[in-house]
Amino acid sequence: MRGEGCCPTMDLMRSEEMQLVQIIIPIESSHLTLSYLGDLGLLQFKDLNADKSPFQRTYATQIKRCGEMARKLRYLKEQMVKAGIAPSSLPQAPPKLDLDDLEITLGEMEAELIEVNANSEKLQRTYNELLEYNHVLQKAGEFFHTAQRSAVAQQRESEGQQSAESSLESPLLHEQEMSTDPSKQVKVGFISGLVPKEKAMAFERILFRATRGNMFLRQEPVDTAVTDPVSGEKVTKNVFVVFFSGERAKTKILKICEAFGANRYPFPEEFGKQLQALEEVSGRTKELKTTIDLGLLHRDSILKNIASQYEQWSYLVRKEKSIYHTLNMLSLDVTKKCLVAEGWSPVFAANKIKDALHRATLDSNSQVGSIFQVLQTKEAPPTYFQTNKFTTAFQEIVDAYGVAKYREANPGVFTVVTFPFLFAVMFGDWGHGICLFLCTLILIIREKKLSSQKLGDIMEMMFGGRYVIIMMSIFSIYTGLIYNEFFSVPFELFGKSAYDCRDPSCSDATTAGLIKVRRTYPFGVDPEWHGSRSELPFLNSLKMKMSILLGVAQMNLGIILSYFNAKFFRNSINVWYQFVPQLIFLNSLFGYLSVLIIVKWCTGSTADLYHVMIYMFLSPTDDLGENQLFPGQKTLQLVLLLLALVSVPWMLIPKPLLLKKQHEQRHQGHQYTALESTDESVEIEQVSHENNSHGHGEEFEFSEVFVHQLIHTIEFVLGAVSNTASYLRLWALSLAHSELSAVFYEKVLLLAWGFNNVVILIVGIIVFIFATIGVLLVMETLSAFLHALRLHWVEFQNKFYEGDGYKFAPFSFALISEEEE
Repeated sequence: MRGEGCCPTMDLMRSEEMQLVQIIIPIESSHLTLSYLGDLGLLQFKDLNADKSPFQRTYATQIKRCGEMARKLRYLKEQMVKAGIAPSSLPQAPPKLDLDDLEITLGEMEAELIEVNANSEKLQRTYNELLEYNHVLQKAGEFFHTAQRSAVAQQRESEGQQSAESSLESPLLHEQEMSTDPSKQVKVGFISGLVPKEKAMAFERILFRATRGNMFLRQEPVDTAVTDPVSGEKVTKNVFVVFFSGERAKTKILKICEAFGANRYPFPEEFGKQLQALEEVSGRTKELKTTIDLGLLHRDSILKNIASQYEQWSYLVRKEKSIYHTLNMLSLDVTKKCLVAEGWSPVFAANKIKDALHRATLDSNSQVGSIFQVLQTKEAPPTYFQTNKFTTAFQEIVDAYGVAKYREANPGVFTVVTFPFLFAVMFGDWGHGICLFLCTLILIIREKKLSSQKLGDIMEMMFGGRYVIIMMSIFSIYTGLIYNEFFSVPFELFGKSAYDCRDPSCSDATTAGLIKVRRTYPFGVDPEWHGSRSELPFLNSLKMKMSILLGVAQMNLGIILSYFNAKFFRNSINVWYQFVPQLIFLNSLFGYLSVLIIVKWCTGSTADLYHVMIYMFLSPTDDLGENQLFPGQKTLQLVLLLLALVSVPWMLIPKPLLLKKQHEQRHQGHQYTALESTDESVEIEQVSHENNSHGHGEEFEFSEVFVHQLIHTIEFVLGAVSNTASYLRLWALSLAHSELSAVFYEKVLLLAWGFNNVVILIVGIIVFIFATIGVLLVMETLSAFLHALRLHWVEFQNKFYEGDGYKFAPFSFALISEEEE
């Protein structure tokens, strides 16, 4: 155990040591104390008022008050977004206002903005109505002016005809017309306005049907879209004038106009009044435009003033709300003068917490200091791993599977290396790795700027995992150099190939004709091993066997970590009856296969390893013949086969028996208790009865434990085979990536080059670039990432990792979300 208050543990394999603490805080210094603890961010409070609803808690009023202030801030932000004004992104300074002053300021700002917006909306609506009225005066004036000219022309033509055809009947008819009763003449009225263009046809049909054709409609489209005064949206409209006779028809037309959203405007009949109205409307339009512009300038000045302080105000409100929310988790002392808090904190943070409590007492001028004490508990503590911007993403990969149990071995330590390496085994191409590296390097170089911006979902994930991706690209460059593949093309980077043709006739040979003429290629795969000559026999075999070696090594690491877990938690049963037989079983079969692969590589033997492993089970006593790799191999195989067979009942039988024995020893002697005095007899008898009932409730079911162990044994035995086969995905995806890259290179780029045409070459290069980016750098990257994730979650972590803990969630202002709950 480390001393209290020392530095964080350097044991990266284990989570930080945690302790349950109790803090008694005087009410007068509670707010400032929580503020200092929030700045520290190393204490996770427990809710001591879980039985109370949010409205029954002490500080419900303050939380409601902060919620109202947050609503006002959201309103102010919406107004800034509408005006195109962004909050200041400068580093936040400590807020100069306290909560009371900020509440008054926000109320004044909101009221002023509401008033300014209301006035602006009224002025804007009036302005839009005047613009529509202006269109009506212009277009309807053209209707009447055209009609008047046509009527005058017709009248002159009619008068000329009448004077030429004068007769004795003409004066009598003229006198008859003049003597007609004016009250019997039909009065024609009209209504003018604007109707949306998309509704114009339906508008005309309904008018015709409603008036039974007793109307005359003229429409003319407005040249530009106008802003509707009601909706405030840009709409294409038609100016209309509908002529009718009778009040009944007028009533119907008015209702139809309302139904179609047609805005009606008065139109004077006399030409002089039309000109006067047009001048008045134009003058009022200019005045309103000036007034609206001044109002917008005033509103922008208000919003800019808000934007310069918005982040500080928002931070203060979120901070105060989190403080009161945490205060509601504390219980009130019986004296109602202190608040009692309980929570989890790392052991190393004890002195820091005490310092924060002491500073809060001094700064609040409290006469009584806070009391800090450690509580003893059997409750499982939260899990806390200290991470930085590099290791956070790797830890998140592990936590997505499950949060580690308290002090359980952390797979994240190994994931930092093994995850990008297994990815690179499948993605190995140093050309593609360089492309991936350069793209990720841009994110890292600009991380300060990008971290303060809101990114899209996909971009946010890429930015969060930028260090994972750059590690994947670095390892891909390394494995690409091992495979000697640059966009599937081999290069002689480290010298010339060690092989050459024996004579010119072997240039087209596929498997024969090469002789070694130089020293071995110093690093990676020899360039001559690529292509149709020898790729299938050797390079793919190399990748396949390497996949098995990597898989067996990682599974062994998982079993070894289960041993460390058992030793740490002092579980000797798991050490001897789980770790040891599992290690023996795995290595008796697949560990032995790994050794054979290495021996074959070193000796250059042509032994068939498939035959060796199959007949190790079918005919273990037969001679190996030409498949023997070393002396004593047959005897070793018999011993390993015997150990593999023994390890299965070793995993199955002893553990349930030992667990039953432990249970009996734990409950032995609980039935009888020595009594020292008759005064305590009742109390001790009650305790004895409780222990008996508890023991009966926890009765050991041997059959259930045995079945559970049987399932685990079968799962491990079958899983050892299936997991080893699962690691062959490293070989399969590496082959697929290499073949896809070769297809794009040979069938697109080289094919386009062979036409000796500039246009075809440019098209081929463009297709090659997009295919490489879309398929190899995006889809293949995602595929290899998911397969590497599966290998870690299933094949590696299931050997030792339970992942049934819960994450340490301290009260910290640095973790305050900008989103309101």
